[in-house]
Amino acid sequence: MAAGQAGQAGTKGIDAVRVGQASAFSKTVSESDIVLFAGLSGDLHPLHIDEEFGKTTRFGRRVAHGALLVGYMSAASTRYAQTYLDGRTEQLAVSYGYDRIRFIKPVFIGDTVRVDYSISEVDVATGKVLAQVTCVNQRGETVATATNILKFV
Repeated sequence: MAAGQAGQAGTKGIDAVRVGQASAFSKTVSESDIVLFAGLSGDLHPLHIDEEFGKTTRFGRRVAHGALLVGYMSAASTRYAQTYLDGRTEQLAVSYGYDRIRFIKPVFIGDTVRVDYSISEVDVATGKVLAQVTCVNQRGETVATATNILKFV
């Protein structure tokens, strides 16, 4: 099945998945995203919430939380499931976790991050699917990468 096509209704969940299927999520990081995420997560490190502290670092300003980018990765995974799986399979796919998460470059307030999510491996025996996840800013720089594992339950 080519990327962009969904599975057949009533199929076993993993049978609807094909290598190359893809989705994306894009978001411009705002001041409120960082402040609200700091409050929700409890990560109040001054690098994220104190502009004056940020000026004293090599980044010269505040940096978005890496875990916020993982949240954006989750949004791309959800878009994948909504496009290719929801209502088309008998099994539920859940995120089994993220491996090899790397925060390569900082993300700042005002940066637009695009998350590209692409199925790279299907393991029918274990019911697991791997997806490569890449976050790129508006300058085309890769800012984060990971492998997402979906598990059919």
